Amino acid sequence: MDDREIRCVICDAEMPFEVPPCKDGHDKDCPELVCTRCGAAEILAPLEIRVWLRPNSDRIAPLQRRAA
Repeated sequence: MDDREIRCVICDAEMPFEVPPCKDGHDKDCPELVCTRCGAAEILAPLEIRVWLRPNSDRIAPLQRRAA
């Protein structure tokens, strides 16, 4: 099993996390991890942010509209 050290919120410390046996067939690339001390589960998932901008837009962000 693959061990990674991640901050465990239950243990309140850097703890080794291991990949449990994955039923989905991810093997070592499984996004699910388990704390070896308390058994807390952690899911690592990539965060994807998409921003759509219109070409030639004159829009100003709300924070930029404030007067000085």
